[in-house]
Amino acid sequence: MTCKICENRRTRRYCPGVGGDICSICCGTEREVTVSCPFDCPHLQDARDHDKLPELGPKQLPNPDVRVTEQFLEDNVFLLTFLGTTLLDAALRTPGAVDSDVREALDSLVRTYRTLQSGLYYETRPTNPLAGNIHQLLQQHLAEFQRQSAERRGVTPFRAAAVLGVLVFLQRLEMGRANGRRRGRAFLDFLRTDLAEPAAPGGASRLSGSAPSLIVP
Repeated sequence: MTCKICENRRTRRYCPGVGGDICSICCGTEREVTVSCPFDCPHLQDARDHDKLPELGPKQLPNPDVRVTEQFLEDNVFLLTFLGTTLLDAALRTPGAVDSDVREALDSLVRTYRTLQSGLYYETRPTNPLAGNIHQLLQQHLAEFQRQSAERRGVTPFRAAAVLGVLVFLQRLEMGRANGRRRGRAFLDFLRTDLAEPAAPGGASRLSGSAPSLIVP
């Protein structure tokens, strides 16, 4: 039997992304490039352990003027978990969305909250419809939470500056976790697995603990 992708080499494994058997070479070269791989593919998960992730220095981080310290993340652990979960849910509810769409959505959200923090409000929306849908869904969930918080006694809505800081952290986290493949979802996979794990001792977020290089001392 020949590979369903190249139609040349002998098959070595089953690929749930194409619904057929493929060779190991095509699995390595076409994974998350031409093939949309499901998260639970064992070959994809094995490859995650060998992905060479980008090493980001301070000068490569987006929005360098926004300081995200370890103390800030500890103080806003609930907000970080809420936005991380909401971002993941919005992406998974957007058919075809990949890490690059999430990156565009985070960029537009950061720009929106920059204006809000300055006392103005101008919503920047992505032209990419997938990123636009992620942006809209996150904004809707956040607005609903803020509304409910304002109506409950003793619950304080999130401050715009705190939302901006967490969005910038998620933006940097995406840059440090994405594998650069055209259909890559390494960052979403990272959110999916880390958010499913219990919080670290002391209330620290697993998301912040997984990316110390993105935190400014």
